[in-house]
Amino acid sequence: MTQQTLLLGQTFEARGNPMTTPWEEVITVNSGGAVLIEAGRISDLGDARLLRRAYPDATVHDYGHHLICPGFVDAHVHYPQTAIIASWGKQLIDWLNTYTFPEEMRLSDPAYAQAIAARYLELALDHGTTTMCSYATIHPGSVDAFFTAAGARGLRTVAGKTCMDRNAPEGLRDTAQSAYDDSKTLLERWHGQGRASYAITPRFSPTSTSEQLSALGALWAEHPDCLMQTHLSEQLPEIAWVRDLFPAARDYLDTYEAHGMVGPRAVYGHAIHLEPREKDRIAEAGAALVHCPTSNTFIGSGLMDVAGLAARRIPLGLATDTGGGSSFSMLHTMAAAYEIAQLRGTALHPAQLLWLATAGSARSLHLHGQIGTLVPGQEADITILDLASTPAIAQRSSAANDIWEAVFPTIMMGDDRAIADVWIKGAKRVAMEPAPG
Repeated sequence: MTQQTLLLGQTFEARGNPMTTPWEEVITVNSGGAVLIEAGRISDLGDARLLRRAYPDATVHDYGHHLICPGFVDAHVHYPQTAIIASWGKQLIDWLNTYTFPEEMRLSDPAYAQAIAARYLELALDHGTTTMCSYATIHPGSVDAFFTAAGARGLRTVAGKTCMDRNAPEGLRDTAQSAYDDSKTLLERWHGQGRASYAITPRFSPTSTSEQLSALGALWAEHPDCLMQTHLSEQLPEIAWVRDLFPAARDYLDTYEAHGMVGPRAVYGHAIHLEPREKDRIAEAGAALVHCPTSNTFIGSGLMDVAGLAARRIPLGLATDTGGGSSFSMLHTMAAAYEIAQLRGTALHPAQLLWLATAGSARSLHLHGQIGTLVPGQEADITILDLASTPAIAQRSSAANDIWEAVFPTIMMGDDRAIADVWIKGAKRVAMEPAPG
């Protein structure tokens, strides 16, 4: 007989997109809920009293008033930048030259790449993140290190070799041909193996020639079930640079579109300073945009128009953008998203913030059929939130008039102490010792 596990607590249940439909119509929290897990998947969801009676032999984990959520999904990270997170004082181009590129050079050493991959994944799991979409470096071994470490932990992940053939230091440049060849080899090795998915990954237009973008666009056309991830319109000086490098392009997005890199499985990080044509084309293509609020403020990029883009029904994800982002925590990221939306005149509801960090990000990565919601048939990646994890949070949540007033302090002030437990494909997480590095 298949082992049954029953998690009891308050269950966060999403039946639709609260960014396009009133959240009250599609998001609920069952204060006496339960999730049944069998064979690594959610097999039932409902009232604890009824499910305990229906499955008397299930192993029970009673989380009391903790919130049972889908595992957090971080839709845009750079795991190679783990060691340089929270480095002082640079905007995008200087950040790359001063911090990112020297650190990424170090991942040419397979042992160092393995150590950083393990360190990053343990930090992410400490903060309740069970799926992430990561850039690697130009080194194929950095991709192998990430997927190997993720596989050892049973994680569903997306990643790809970062491709750059110009405007990067010697040792971090490939070519149009080697980018194609390496990416194809890695794609064939990892895509669909276990819980791994491959993303074709040009860093961004300034570090790829037209020849390289064309080669990667051709590879994507050959493997359209893969994602294609890159950056778009993060900072104004970057956009001006793109205009100089691609004088014939209509706008930044056109530097990708001209090379076959716009489509429904495209995932663009940041997308802060979009032109009207770009918004129209992204919406038409069904491509996804990923909001990176801590990064956008930390390196001074700008304020993404989340509400306006959501109104266009553009798929939206949420991301820490480690290490330009200043935290590994999706709770911190939700708090930053709330604050940025306030500056733009919109108060995102806690239900919307939790949805963006789970189902929204899963949808942006085309993983919504597998993860992101507490729905029977989904893989059982689950994060348990303690809504009274610190004295400051507890005193506020104890005075709450409803569940959302109880949840919101954890979103705004929570950290890894709020993560009571993490379940990975139906198994309770056991922390692994990161490799020395």
